[in-house]
Amino acid sequence: MALLLLDLDNTLLDRAGAFVVWATDFLARIGAPADELDWILDVDADGLTNRWDVAEAVKERYRLRTPSIDLVESLHDGMIENVRLDPLVACALRIAADAGWVPVVVSNGATRQQEAKIRHTGLDRYLADWVISEEAGVSKPNPRIFAIAAERARMRLNGGWMVGDSPEADIGGASALGLPSVWLHRGRRWTEPRFAPTRVADGPIAALAEVFQEDSENRWPVNGRGRHGPERRYASGPDRRQVGGLR
Repeated sequence: MALLLLDLDNTLLDRAGAFVVWATDFLARIGAPADELDWILDVDADGLTNRWDVAEAVKERYRLRTPSIDLVESLHDGMIENVRLDPLVACALRIAADAGWVPVVVSNGATRQQEAKIRHTGLDRYLADWVISEEAGVSKPNPRIFAIAAERARMRLNGGWMVGDSPEADIGGASALGLPSVWLHRGRRWTEPRFAPTRVADGPIAALAEVFQEDSENRWPVNGRGRHGPERRYASGPDRRQVGGLR
């Protein structure tokens, strides 16, 4: 068994697509031109901009009297409603678990929103656990957050992999720990000279395939059964976070 550390937004879940849906609907509701979408995408910066800052920028540009908290809640609710788990990604995670990997999400962001995404999409059924920076008190690429993930899963970091789309947070964090990694390029070129991913992929399914191809001890299972026995199912529901006695 080995640890499989996974980013959440724009790795397992299409955060960018969900934001486009919300922003398009929001612009239509306030009567703004559709070509304003590019501006609001720039402000959001692929989720790196604080939601309160996004709200303030939107209020100022469109001269809205809406309280900032209402805009923040609209963004929060819109992301939860519009994000989806690709069934093929769910299948790939199940195959990974069957092959002996222990999948744990490591995500920067607000606990309330990130956990809501995980539960709303049903992703929690395919994970051993998850660690969110706000709750953990430390963010990627700080090595401590990856250590927390390993502790919660009762696994060692040694032998694990990191899969994510952020050069600094995901691949930089893995590099600092000496972990192999797969970078989801999302149409970008690698430009960071200080470190590099072990493999590059165009999506989460391809990324998991890269992990298995690289690791000679773990191959894709046949007929739903892996080297380590029958399919394992993770707990779901209110007690979900108690997996491994970590809370």
